[in-house]
Amino acid sequence: MGMEIERKFLLASDAWRAQVSRSERLVQGYLVSAAAVTSGAAKSSVRVRIGGERAWLNIKSSTLGVARQEYEYEVPLADAEAMLSRLCDGVVEKIRHYVAHAGHEFEIDEFFGANDGLVVAELELDAVDEAFERPDWLGAEVSDKARYYNLNLIGYPYAAWTAAQREGLD
Repeated sequence: MGMEIERKFLLASDAWRAQVSRSERLVQGYLVSAAAVTSGAAKSSVRVRIGGERAWLNIKSSTLGVARQEYEYEVPLADAEAMLSRLCDGVVEKIRHYVAHAGHEFEIDEFFGANDGLVVAELELDAVDEAFERPDWLGAEVSDKARYYNLNLIGYPYAAWTAAQREGLD
């Protein structure tokens, strides 16, 4: 790992659903609070994620933008469950759908709970300026809007957003 280059987008339609190759339910929480990350008190976010019978610990630099340092390690499922229940202020629950398009794989996250209704497409690239073909169902880019980061969805969930925020207009 070392560096993640990821762009985030809203969805313009549900046409992507017909192209899903697989899906998985994910539950994740953060060991460092969003307040510590956004205030600069923490240089990274530290996430615990469970997907099926596997779990990971992820450390990502707190910089805003499409390119961030990232390290990920598999951890025992029981340890991840304990961390989520004892050390996290809350969790984000979602189903991740995988959609291949023109040589790239989009990860489309459909959120639940207080973030129900939020659907975001993510695309990991090899370079910040890498070209990719935009499918018709891809909407506005929100890579530079911190509220769309999973870390921030715990303290400021989609249910609390204004209509303009939900449309990515501010």
